[in-house]
Amino acid sequence: MWYLCVFYHRLLDYRRPEVQSLAELFGGPGAGDAVEWRMPENHHVDSPFHLVRLPGDERLAAQIANRSLLVKGIYELWGQGTTYEELERAVMAYPEERKLPYLTPESTFKIVVDSFGKGRVNLKKPDHKFFVMETDDYGCNNGLPPVAQRTVFFGREVGAADRHLLPTYQLKSRKYIGPTAMDAEMAFLMANQGLARPGKLVYDPFVGTGSILVAAAHFGAMTMGADIDIRVVRDGRGPDCNIWSNFEQYKLPEPLCILRADNNVPPWRPGLKEVFDAIICDPPYGVRAGGRKSGGRKLIKGTVAPYTVPDEKRDSHIPSTAPYSLAECVHDLLHLAARMLVMGGRLVFFFPVVREDGVANPAKYPEHPCFRLLASCEQILSMRYSRVLLTMVKVGPYTEEVEKAAEERRREFRENHHKWMEEGNLHSAVFSPADQAAAAADGKPAIDRDSKPKYRGKYV
Repeated sequence: MWYLCVFYHRLLDYRRPEVQSLAELFGGPGAGDAVEWRMPENHHVDSPFHLVRLPGDERLAAQIANRSLLVKGIYELWGQGTTYEELERAVMAYPEERKLPYLTPESTFKIVVDSFGKGRVNLKKPDHKFFVMETDDYGCNNGLPPVAQRTVFFGREVGAADRHLLPTYQLKSRKYIGPTAMDAEMAFLMANQGLARPGKLVYDPFVGTGSILVAAAHFGAMTMGADIDIRVVRDGRGPDCNIWSNFEQYKLPEPLCILRADNNVPPWRPGLKEVFDAIICDPPYGVRAGGRKSGGRKLIKGTVAPYTVPDEKRDSHIPSTAPYSLAECVHDLLHLAARMLVMGGRLVFFFPVVREDGVANPAKYPEHPCFRLLASCEQILSMRYSRVLLTMVKVGPYTEEVEKAAEERRREFRENHHKWMEEGNLHSAVFSPADQAAAAADGKPAIDRDSKPKYRGKYV
């Protein structure tokens, strides 16, 4: 059945992939691929109004709307038009057998008048809700997608968003956060993409202060995490301000364990495979915080020999670390996921992209023979770079042949993007003023950082 899906106007690239992931979560294998989309006539692709066809009955639509972070509501569309007269004719022509069950003398209802930036009428505790939604030409300087023609929709609400999660889990009220703690809304979106639910085991190899695991635990998943910084996973800021206190604050089940572990040298015993249902993480890519791996510069260069920490110093010892390039980090992450995810398990992680002529190049996304890319959702962070949330599903077993093929693909990937992916170069690409200096030398005006496009699009 086709529904009218109304989104919040934010994180535009993430909206459809989240709905498809939730369809897979609640509808079973293959349900996400069965979702169909089309735009209402004369609507911009970034409009909040989308038409979606979902498999199964409307219970699936209600489940998707109730869990989604970006869906405002899903509606059985009874009619639409460019004027209220045209809308009335469309509603009257809608099949009576579809309308009558919700208009019986015993039932109550309310009609909500909603719009893309206008007013609202609200009554209390109805059995059914009907929405009149209107979009009109709201100008070209407010950052919203252009409107080719006024449209009025009328429909019955099937499911609506529950956004109470965001004020409850907002970072400013959380006990323990760090400079790279994941925003609550984004953490819940990542958990949705990873299909977090009861009975599933979610792992974050760059756990930090645990924001992603908090979101996964809220949806009932079992969680595990690891981080190379022993001070983060062991000490925090004291006994009452650490990663464990975040779970205690929200009365969530604690992680099964938090490891001090290096993604470059994972702690898993040989032969251990297919443990996790999802790996969800935000790898360090060197803009706000650079990646680290075990060993120290002298050990990696061979200046000093490997050493064993004496027993009396183990409790207070902080291991030496060395810089960890993005190319190596992503390769190790794909290798870990290919080995440790169950078949059909999901790998969800952020990947940085330097923007070229205002566009992110999808050819720079990493690949692996065990994985199929399901979605790439861009979030523009500045004029020079953005980060893309990649959602991959494991479709093939991990074998020695796959390991060799993955290593070859890693070498090609690293050679093709060596300059900006190695340590420090992404940071330079983001923060270097070279572009403006070159423009000034050529007599061209420097970039006006305060100017904003008339339509912000993915900047939302």
